[in-house]
Amino acid sequence: MFTTNYVDILNLIDNIDPVKYGKTRNYSNGAVTKLSPYISRGVISTRQIATTLTKKGYKPYEILVFLKELAWRDYFQQTWIHLKEKINEDIKQLQTPVHNYETAENIILANTGIAAIDTSINNLYETGYMHNHMRMYIASICCNIGKSHWLNSAQWMYYHLLDADWASNALSWQWVAGSFSSKKYFANQENINKYFFTNQTKSFLDKEYEELYQPEIPEQLKNTSLFKAETNLPPTEYLNVDAHLPVYIYNFYNLDPEWDKHVKANRVFLLEPSFFKKFPVSDNTIKFLLKISKNISGIKLFVGEFDELLNNYPDITFHYKEHPTNQHYKGIEHERDWMFSEVTGYYPSFFNYWKKCEKYLKNL
Repeated sequence: MFTTNYVDILNLIDNIDPVKYGKTRNYSNGAVTKLSPYISRGVISTRQIATTLTKKGYKPYEILVFLKELAWRDYFQQTWIHLKEKINEDIKQLQTPVHNYETAENIILANTGIAAIDTSINNLYETGYMHNHMRMYIASICCNIGKSHWLNSAQWMYYHLLDADWASNALSWQWVAGSFSSKKYFANQENINKYFFTNQTKSFLDKEYEELYQPEIPEQLKNTSLFKAETNLPPTEYLNVDAHLPVYIYNFYNLDPEWDKHVKANRVFLLEPSFFKKFPVSDNTIKFLLKISKNISGIKLFVGEFDELLNNYPDITFHYKEHPTNQHYKGIEHERDWMFSEVTGYYPSFFNYWKKCEKYLKNL
């Protein structure tokens, strides 16, 4: 479903229809780009996508919906940089009411009885993909209908997504649950039918919106369990490091094949067990990572901690890209390629962040 060839990925960018995207993105068959796995893995950047489109002649005002969706990604990342571990907690206010800190078993089993939901969950397990609108539906069912705290269910979804990005995932779940937004997000069966082309009735969501706000939890969501998972990491490769050259470190959030590719260097794909213990991902995600890393010429896999590399090669200069998950790295830090590099820091809402970004649209 997702190519891992860099040239093909660039062609996907070139074939985006941002105007059609703006009109149809909420529909299951809408003109979505499916570029999120490549953005999340740092293969391409939000700015790269935006500038490709403006160079093709699109004016920012013509594709504002598309540009805003790209900007949401950078907004979540900036929030993570600023709040750090606090994004794992309710940010603006407590999610309420919360009846449990687990995940509805019928969500995990894809057995909610809502056809579009169950089909999408099974598809997630098979392909690692889920439409963004469907992600919102499921988060709303878990948090606002089933009254589960957002964290465990967000971990479940993150585990299976090829575009697993903890900031985008966790903060989106909080936005739906009302702990990072001014109100909770709800959707009923009629809404799901409209955007996913079903005609289902008599589900626990087949109600008027006023009825969805009731305190009773549907029978289908009452049984819950704690989602737990582990990452199956591959064996490490033998590292034949040239001690006369620097080491460029690639990781879960940076697999950019263009990064300083003109520099002669050792290039190491670092998979830290401690990272994946904290943020476990599926076998599908690991397979995708390994395949897509092959776009980087001469890359070598190392499964272990950064400190092991540092201890083994104390006289070599390490290079890495900035990210909240690698603040223990030591060496020369490189800036990520932001859509609006002029706008940094924490903004309490996307609206405030975007108002600042609008001043720099002309620079795309």
